[in-house]
Amino acid sequence: MAETLNGKIAVVTGAASGIGLAATEALLSKGASVVMVDRDEAALKACTERLGAKAIAQVTNLLDPESCKAMVPDILGKVDHIDILYCNAGTYIGGDLDDTDPDTIDRMLNLNINAVMKNVHAVIPHMKQRGTGDIWVTCSVAGHAAIPWEPVYSGSKWAMTCFVQTMRRQLREHGIRVGQVSPGPVVSALLADWPADRLQKAKASGSIIEPTEVSDALIYALTRGRNVTIRDMIILPTAFDI
Repeated sequence: MAETLNGKIAVVTGAASGIGLAATEALLSKGASVVMVDRDEAALKACTERLGAKAIAQVTNLLDPESCKAMVPDILGKVDHIDILYCNAGTYIGGDLDDTDPDTIDRMLNLNINAVMKNVHAVIPHMKQRGTGDIWVTCSVAGHAAIPWEPVYSGSKWAMTCFVQTMRRQLREHGIRVGQVSPGPVVSALLADWPADRLQKAKASGSIIEPTEVSDALIYALTRGRNVTIRDMIILPTAFDI
């Protein structure tokens, strides 16, 4: 039997655009309140004004160690508990490894891996104390296949697949479900460095999906009865060749 999200409190990182915004809107439509985490204060202000009182802004720069560390305590100063943590914020590097630079690699690994681990680490004591919770991570089909045109990104998502599945095993006895959603290419800012001709070809061939199709999968997983854990959902465009 499907569970209701009415009255639940969710935290979504990278919430001001793309998959994070779609997830926020989907959660709100199901009756949840959502703490929208993003570094872009102006974008958060515009989103919360549009979405209403159940959308709560939390300005956090996940790449700043002190800001990242303060995220969960700051949120618990605004809401009395957290039912759902959706670690969605991330960035992308494509192309050959020797075409990028060490600083860009550090930034991507810090956001795609380290920030997620630190956010999960911070929320665990709170969820353990309550004896319930859901932790979800935006992974990627690149976390299941060695994608030759994105070795750094693919490597970061393989790390997330391992992390999510180990944490699922650690936390299940505490009533905390852990899972990931692994989309193929999604229309979002993460694909900004794709060559224009490749992006246009993907759109024309139906090899790319919308953020709402990822948020639909998230809602499905979150609304399963507590006796069910959806550990991973791979969401692919039907025409995607991989």
